[in-house]
Amino acid sequence: MGDATFYDLFRRQGISRRSILKFCGLTAASLGLPPAAAAQIAQALETKPRIPVLWLHGLECTCCSESFIRSGHPLVKDVVLSMISLDYDDTIMAAAGHQAEAIIEEIVETYKGRYIVAVEGNPPLANDGMYCIVGGKPFVERLRYACRDAQAVIAWGSCASNGCVQAARPNPTQATPVHKVITDKPIVKVPGCPPIAEVMTGVISYILTFERLPELDRQGRPMMFYSQRIHDKCYRRAHFDAGQYVEKWDDENARKGFCLYKMGCKGPTTYNACSTVGWNDGISFPIKSGHGCIGCSEEGFWDKGPFYSRLTQVAGFGIEANADTIGRTAATGALAVAAVHGGLSAVKRLRDTRQRDKDEQG
Repeated sequence: MGDATFYDLFRRQGISRRSILKFCGLTAASLGLPPAAAAQIAQALETKPRIPVLWLHGLECTCCSESFIRSGHPLVKDVVLSMISLDYDDTIMAAAGHQAEAIIEEIVETYKGRYIVAVEGNPPLANDGMYCIVGGKPFVERLRYACRDAQAVIAWGSCASNGCVQAARPNPTQATPVHKVITDKPIVKVPGCPPIAEVMTGVISYILTFERLPELDRQGRPMMFYSQRIHDKCYRRAHFDAGQYVEKWDDENARKGFCLYKMGCKGPTTYNACSTVGWNDGISFPIKSGHGCIGCSEEGFWDKGPFYSRLTQVAGFGIEANADTIGRTAATGALAVAAVHGGLSAVKRLRDTRQRDKDEQG
């Protein structure tokens, strides 16, 4: 269970203190923390017992787990085997049946107020929750029981955070995000379809190190990963500002890497770390791969029309302008500057001429 510390387990595996400190430095960097935070992480790993975690699955496609296991900093094996005590996860655990169910009961009773429930997917409420049965019981009942004495709840992915496609209109199963069912516990939302692997491990690392939840925005998302628009850090932003857009898939502008705004990219209204942290160990992210952002970390993205319908009224050059007018605005601005410069020059010439005539008359 969660009695041994991270440091104890690493030393048992023959890992040197030097390697552990290097790991702490990489973890601090992935969290966007200053170098001094590496020492705090090291102290936490040496002195604090691992946190018991119950990872539950409701209505979902398991893409959050698929993302999680691909984390590079820290490696997911270090998170699962050392940083936390992942005592229950019905997707990857060896136990099954009554043996598996007994683990939830044991953690809830033994670690009151000292365990975390991580939820992937959401509970459907229609027909008394019968659209998602786990262990012979509706998932919503299982969720309420597991969260009863939890320290905190982490809602992995857009399914748990916002409902996602299961909650799309008309939502016949009444799929419901976790925070509308669990209302008496602190909840950290980590939306995305799926979330970035390092964002998931980063949230766990922060909670372990500082023994508190990270600072959250108004929607309950960690500020350290969801405080900036993808658009503001996108490497194609210069093309947006210059009015250079992909007009259709695989045109010359697409081959030049121009902005995907006209192709429906939701980067200007999406808050996530894709353009800074990246995917696949930082190698790429959807926009870099040639596809516009679909806004999967934003609430209701699945009901906001086709993914390839472009946004309107996106500001450019500090003014309210859309992609159709932004290019004309740039050209008009340049002409206006030239006109003003020419006008000032004409005024100066007229003033000099009058002064010269006055001097000659005098």
